[in-house]
Amino acid sequence: MNGLTESLPPLSAHEAAVEASRCLFCYDAPCTHACPTHIDIAQFIKKISTGNLTGSARTIFDSNLLGATCARVCPVQELCEGACVLGSEHKPIAIGRLQRHAMDHAYQTGQGLAIAGTPTGFHVAVVGAGPAGLSCAGELAKRGHAVTIYEKRDLGGGLSTYGIIALREPVGVALAEVEMIRNLGVRLQTGVEFGCDISLDTLIGDHSAVFLSLGLGKTPALGIPGEEHLVDGIEFIEQSKTAPAGPPVGREVLVIGAGNTAIDCATIAKRLGAARVTMIYRRTAAEMTAYAHEYAFIQNEGVQLEFLTQPVAVVIEDGRVTGLRCRRMSLVQTGPGRPTPEPIPGSEFIIPADQIVKAIGQEKPPAFNGIETDRGFLRVNDSLETSVAGVYAGGDCIRARGSASTVMAVQDGKRAAAAIDKALTGTRS
Repeated sequence: MNGLTESLPPLSAHEAAVEASRCLFCYDAPCTHACPTHIDIAQFIKKISTGNLTGSARTIFDSNLLGATCARVCPVQELCEGACVLGSEHKPIAIGRLQRHAMDHAYQTGQGLAIAGTPTGFHVAVVGAGPAGLSCAGELAKRGHAVTIYEKRDLGGGLSTYGIIALREPVGVALAEVEMIRNLGVRLQTGVEFGCDISLDTLIGDHSAVFLSLGLGKTPALGIPGEEHLVDGIEFIEQSKTAPAGPPVGREVLVIGAGNTAIDCATIAKRLGAARVTMIYRRTAAEMTAYAHEYAFIQNEGVQLEFLTQPVAVVIEDGRVTGLRCRRMSLVQTGPGRPTPEPIPGSEFIIPADQIVKAIGQEKPPAFNGIETDRGFLRVNDSLETSVAGVYAGGDCIRARGSASTVMAVQDGKRAAAAIDKALTGTRS
């Protein structure tokens, strides 16, 4: 799709070798400590420098089964590359692109991929085929456990398939990882919705353990007049990846929100032909939940930002959107944490628009009887086990604190798999 193809081209063999040769191969490398999945980065880069791409891929898969996705979508500027010792005075190693180089080799050749372990006789249910669920399922299969994933959508991959802009990750990359997990012997049942088509009690009765990777729900309501005319941001991104013609895009587009999803929506609108795209946020740039490099990116795309601006109502004329009524806000520090936005009396104004996209986060996971929650998220202990014995959880559905990301979900799946394996076999995983 024009404008939404993967932004960075793959490294050539020569480019990868030259970049890998810059690495200092630090002992106790800070980049590995900064990686939530603790990939031995110095080792996989050293293997690239010697031409051993299969060995490099194996090193990555040992720590992260979704290395192809994470190579593309991880905020490397904040994590591994941000910790690179060369970054203080020189350009940090392009760790993400080198990881992609090794992962592309593995999928193109079929070499270096993970293999299933000797069958143990235990069967584990995984709910949700997003990054946390795929990671957990694959790690369990590596240990020899039989695994069935129950997924309500038609395709596996979760947000990697449906919710991450193709500029960062094409659908084919996510689906290749799903197929790799299936090739480990994992069974994927799509079109099965947890809580509707299958219950927790049934899963507990039929399996040795259960892992819940439910993700989050739809975009929450703003509670303003005319909201039914807003476009859901998650659906907007999904259409950009799965619909042949992409989503309909207006001439003057407003995006409500200032997180990474909102930035993706603004990027899609801009690159698919909108004459003007403006992001609306009730706080300032300092409080944006988007990464700093994403904020810089969207400014370079020519997207405008209206800070300290609160939507009040959608303006409708003759059944169509013509603008968004807003009010100006001021920030008041009422206690610890982020300052509270408060309206400025008499400050209402209208921003013209013919399309308004709502990207203000996602609803919390649904509640299930017997599972304790923390501020609406599933409560887990240090082993990622919920209050129900034998039921574990990971990914966005447990992220009551801290930032949610693909790589954190992958690490959750890996940690839960180790805990489940230990619980089932009685040995340290």
